[in-house]
Amino acid sequence: MKISARNRLKGKVVEVTKGATTAHIRIDIGNGSIVTSSITNEAVDELGLTVCADAYAVIKASDVMVAVD
Repeated sequence: MKISARNRLKGKVVEVTKGATTAHIRIDIGNGSIVTSSITNEAVDELGLTVCADAYAVIKASDVMVAVD
């Protein structure tokens, strides 16, 4: 896989929840951190995403906000 995004987090799929058109994918990236993504059901099928599959969370954004409490 070649991709221009530099923010790639490798992990394992821990949950795939399909809705009417969109699915929520939860990826465990280690140390108790989970990244959740919303993608189309078609993309889930094309990528063959299932629980326990290796996957990357690829973050591509022009802005990243930071907040503290």
